Amino acid sequence: MDEKSITRKADVRIVEVGPRDGLQNIKAAIPTSVKVELISRLRKTGLGTIELTSMVSPKAVPQLADARQLLSTREIQEFLQNEQIGHPVLVPNMKGLERALELGVQEVAVFVSASEGFSRANINCSVDEGLARSRQVAQKALEAGLTMRGYVSCIFACPFDGQISPETVSRVVNDLLDMGCYEVSLGDTLGVGTAVGVKSLLRHLQDSGVPIDRLAGHFHDTYGQAVSNVWAAYECGVRVFDSSVAGLGGCPYCPGAKGNAATEDVVFLFDRAGIETGVDLDQLAVVGAWISAQLAMPNGSRAGAALAAKQGIKEMSQSQLQCGAFEQIDQDDGLMSKAQRDGSRLFQAGISLRAFWQVCHLLWRSRHKVTMPLGL
Repeated sequence: MDEKSITRKADVRIVEVGPRDGLQNIKAAIPTSVKVELISRLRKTGLGTIELTSMVSPKAVPQLADARQLLSTREIQEFLQNEQIGHPVLVPNMKGLERALELGVQEVAVFVSASEGFSRANINCSVDEGLARSRQVAQKALEAGLTMRGYVSCIFACPFDGQISPETVSRVVNDLLDMGCYEVSLGDTLGVGTAVGVKSLLRHLQDSGVPIDRLAGHFHDTYGQAVSNVWAAYECGVRVFDSSVAGLGGCPYCPGAKGNAATEDVVFLFDRAGIETGVDLDQLAVVGAWISAQLAMPNGSRAGAALAAKQGIKEMSQSQLQCGAFEQIDQDDGLMSKAQRDGSRLFQAGISLRAFWQVCHLLWRSRHKVTMPLGL
């Protein structure tokens, strides 16, 4: 699908978070060129909003250390000028906002947690301190003419504090709306929510004065409930949903957690219900198969994997893997790991790249114990 041909009016807006939330917890460095290509392919599917990256410290999230480089590329700079497609960038503080402004970003996102324990583990401050930081960012962002989105993590439970009360979520959501966020995304970070819990929380938020049309759903699929939670939220009036192509992502504080709701699964759900998303599902399935092959990971979307198979796309076909994409990046810039370079050579020698990456991953995990922040 050509970007200029995207004219369908959507009943539901999908916010694609794969390039940021989907990739940030992957340990092996992904070349910037692959990230740019992913964004470019996603734009052609009809998605109206694609989250690009985060201006976070490279020490905190090594995978996003190339945020400035990514945003500076000719392709992304051209994308940022297109007002038809939103390209939010996550900013954790004033320094991150200043960098985003320098690079021509038009929309930013701020984030806080509904849980004290998660807030301290994730961004090293209390909930109130996190709100104060976001308020500073909001003031300058709005003065600069930017639009701003808000995220709330741990809406149901926290790995440190346990269950989270609806009253706590309501307070944080209202604060984000008051500081100027045009909408707030509700994040089930641990993926423990169910349809009953979603409806109960949304009723409470409405009763506390939160407009339902200012909310978005961001559901993780740890217990396989993400799609049913999307539908439950839709029935309550929510019309914006965050999702990640091929189900990429996950929470670093929840062992065994699956990724975000897969964009293909969410689009399939609405398509079969006759609800327009504006997204070309077949084209999206191709993108999901492509990025899964690039990362040498199983496709985390059931609908995407099924549609890709129906289209004759093998999950790990050599022709789709395009191993050369990992070698196009300048090896001197430090973004390609030794494992990636060696993996490319071994693949060309006829050795399975999937097996090689699995071995490397196991060896890496046995030597390192890293807690990654920004689990939204």
